Amino acid sequence: MTSATAPGATSAGISPATRRSILLLSCATFSSMVAQRICDAMLPELSRVFAVSLAQAAQVVSVFAVTYGVSQLFYGPLGDRLGKFRIVTFAALGCSVGSAVAVFANSLDVLLLARIMMALGAAALIPLSMAWVGDAVPAHELQEMLTRTGLGSTLGIVCGQLVGGLLTDALGWRWAFVFLVLLFGTVGSLLFGDLRRQQAVPKAEAAPSSQAPVVRPHFIKQALLIISRPWSRTILLLAVIEGAMGFGVLAMWASHLHQALALSLSVSGAIVALFGLGGVGYMVVGRALIPRLGQHGLVLLGGALVGVSAWVLAYTPHWGPAIPASLAAGFGFFMFHNVMQANATQMAPEARGTAVSMFASFLFLGQSIGVVLAAALIDRIGSSAVVALGGGVMAVEGAYFAWALRRRHLVR
Repeated sequence: MTSATAPGATSAGISPATRRSILLLSCATFSSMVAQRICDAMLPELSRVFAVSLAQAAQVVSVFAVTYGVSQLFYGPLGDRLGKFRIVTFAALGCSVGSAVAVFANSLDVLLLARIMMALGAAALIPLSMAWVGDAVPAHELQEMLTRTGLGSTLGIVCGQLVGGLLTDALGWRWAFVFLVLLFGTVGSLLFGDLRRQQAVPKAEAAPSSQAPVVRPHFIKQALLIISRPWSRTILLLAVIEGAMGFGVLAMWASHLHQALALSLSVSGAIVALFGLGGVGYMVVGRALIPRLGQHGLVLLGGALVGVSAWVLAYTPHWGPAIPASLAAGFGFFMFHNVMQANATQMAPEARGTAVSMFASFLFLGQSIGVVLAAALIDRIGSSAVVALGGGVMAVEGAYFAWALRRRHLVR
């Protein structure tokens, strides 16, 4: 039984209460992405403090991503059965505990344990928020509302990379995790208040889909149902590549700027944070671009923008061109990613929570692969080649996805 339903999800529009809930879920996705990206700019400092290599320090990113991805396999069924909003609420509160452990970590091993604890909670926030919106919002408004929800995670990239670099330079890396304790505690408390409001709503006012109990198959059957569909397999495979070449290699951008151009961690983090700001720019104009370009146009142009921008950032001899390159890369990446999210929510509407969680699982397992490969390849071929390679693969993926979308449209 789902205890926190989505009132107002009717063809007549979206109720103010549902819009308020979506805003709070955006805050949760913001917090999750901050937790993911906050270590990016501090990797060189962690390497120095704990006397380890950059590849070893990068475990704070890769271990988080692996745990995050694997956890999706559990949160999908839990969200479908116990209530997506309820799981998001308590997961956010749990993240504050893991962040507190990180504050007092006295070794890299303890910090890794804290990152695992944080990932176990943060894993629920983005996919179950997306799934809740998919349940709450009419189909014709879904992509637009996912774009708005995605604004939280996009701003989280900006804040995570910027705050990570600034606090590490100014006060020390521990203060970045103090920030996370306060952030998750506040967001979790606000979500808990809204959860209680939802539970107080009379059943007659709940969404039509929640008026009758739904008998759901076990997770394994749900997963097999999803994987048995060719289009679902395509989306999941593309998610792995996107996670590895997009989010994964992105973790190395700040370190590349720090080492190649001798920039401070604060400046490197600020420049890379513009990636998220570019994503915010897409969120602002996305409503106008979606009907004009269509999904195939969005992924084709988005992938190309990421590819060109990554090459500029990889080989520029001066930090100046890195600023517009990072902005353009973020704009293009989220053109691509928003289409991926929309298709993920429609892979299996009858098991949306599990489907979206599987998508997130593949995405962040791809990220963990990307971080590990990027950190290893930097020692062999250099950070410039690694950044350029990630952008090139994203451009190729965008072209393939555009072709697949056109083909699917013609077949249907």
